[in-house]
Amino acid sequence: MNHAQDDPRSAVLGGFDTAMGVRMIKLTRDEVVLEYDIDKRHRQAYGIVHGGMHCAMVESACSTGAGMDAMLRGQSVVGVENHTSFIRAARDGTLRVVATPITRGRRSQVWEATVRNQSGQIVATGRVRLLCLEPGSELAGKIVERP
Repeated sequence: MNHAQDDPRSAVLGGFDTAMGVRMIKLTRDEVVLEYDIDKRHRQAYGIVHGGMHCAMVESACSTGAGMDAMLRGQSVVGVENHTSFIRAARDGTLRVVATPITRGRRSQVWEATVRNQSGQIVATGRVRLLCLEPGSELAGKIVERP
């Protein structure tokens, strides 16, 4: 399988996602699929994937999909709520995150994601509410430009 830096679909990933070895498998307005191979970067003290990693992957997948939708209107998005539940521990293997929209509007969107292991078992689920930003909006002291 291609690594994130070798796959043109992963051009939208950067920073944290790249540092964590995330690969973009599918990117459409209606579905985003990410994968990563569990390694020492992802584990907490008990040797299982850190809950923060699950939260981050749910956020990344949902934000990417919402961003694809908002981009069609010249908007950007930013996550404002993330509710992630940890269902099953994972130590090794590949985790796949699939995100799809629940609602899409001009002001906000809600997306949900499911994280599964290689056996297809659910490891985590989450929902992210995202605020749609118009060009010229201020975010953390900087003006948001058209995507």
